[in-house]
Amino acid sequence: MGFVSMLMDISSELIHSLLPVFMATVLGASMMTIGFIEGIAEAAAAVTKVFSGAVSDYFGKRKPLAVFGYGLAAVTKPIFPLANTIGWVFAARFMDRIGKGIRGAPRDALVADIAPQRLRGAAYGLRQSLDSVGAFVGPILALVFMAWLGNDIRTVLWVAVVPAFIAVALLVFGVHEPERPRDPSRLQSRLSLADAKGLSVRYWIVVLLGSVFTLARFSEAFLVLRAQDVGLALGYVPMVLIVMNILYALIAYPAGAAADRLSGQTLLVLGLVMLIAADIILATATSPLPALIGAALWGAHMGLTQGLFAKLVADIAPVKLRGAAFGIFNLVSGGAILLASAVAGALWSAFGAPATFLAGAAFATLSLAGLIAFPRRPRSVQEKRGLEIGTV
Repeated sequence: MGFVSMLMDISSELIHSLLPVFMATVLGASMMTIGFIEGIAEAAAAVTKVFSGAVSDYFGKRKPLAVFGYGLAAVTKPIFPLANTIGWVFAARFMDRIGKGIRGAPRDALVADIAPQRLRGAAYGLRQSLDSVGAFVGPILALVFMAWLGNDIRTVLWVAVVPAFIAVALLVFGVHEPERPRDPSRLQSRLSLADAKGLSVRYWIVVLLGSVFTLARFSEAFLVLRAQDVGLALGYVPMVLIVMNILYALIAYPAGAAADRLSGQTLLVLGLVMLIAADIILATATSPLPALIGAALWGAHMGLTQGLFAKLVADIAPVKLRGAAFGIFNLVSGGAILLASAVAGALWSAFGAPATFLAGAAFATLSLAGLIAFPRRPRSVQEKRGLEIGTV
């Protein structure tokens, strides 16, 4: 599962490291348009995750939906280099994120089905780490091919097609879904919103917390645009995502393993501190080096928090609703990133890049204050439930 994620991310991040610049320079899109496209695409992915997660619970099968989602993402890759208008890019980005939405919740639930509970944090951290390896290998390939092909963005985008289809083949032939005990009651009723009643208050607190974190962190497309804004040459723009995802990959697995033993609140606080520092550095940057440092801290924030949220959802949700639980979590987070990206694009257009990142820092600071003030549960209660999640 980790290598499937890695290969697809090589493909996706190769494209995404160049796409904001492609939209802004080749196709002439405004910053607000780019923010809108990124937000809508991520929100579409989040909405789709609700339905795919619930369907995987209903039929007791995760892999078929994961294969369909990865396959849909793969077939969109040739559209990007062929696009002549922003509408084609929007359509391809939208379909790609729909594919991500279809595969996301079943994939995360499948990891929980496979991994022993005592190693679940490490399992999510490992998958996220391999995913992040792909996320910096993709931009490295973009950097190499941009230099080799004389900054011909369209030709470089064709390179992304190959790893995408290899990822689908690896999932089809290399991943085997474990047998799950049949639950006759699961197929005796239709999917219903009433199932949400089976999700505890603690789960909804995790959902709320995840959405707050997402509001403080808008689309990474703005990191790429900021680096170019302060003077990073077009051929070196992929360096932003390379630096970010190296830190992400290095931190995700240790942070996931730590989440099996330590309070989740500690990791979330550290993650927010990293995000605040990244926003401030990016807001005040006047040359490419500070922008790259800010991107690195952004990656550290992601590594500390993303696998942890997956573990929290897996630990708290009932097994029979695990797919739906991941779907709902991602739906709310997707709505938050739509709002955050739209606001970021509007602020950039109206007041300039520094305002975008200063607003992110302000919201992250408010989130940090709320997180520190949040009361802890006694540790004995956590241990009794087998959940080391100090935050909730």
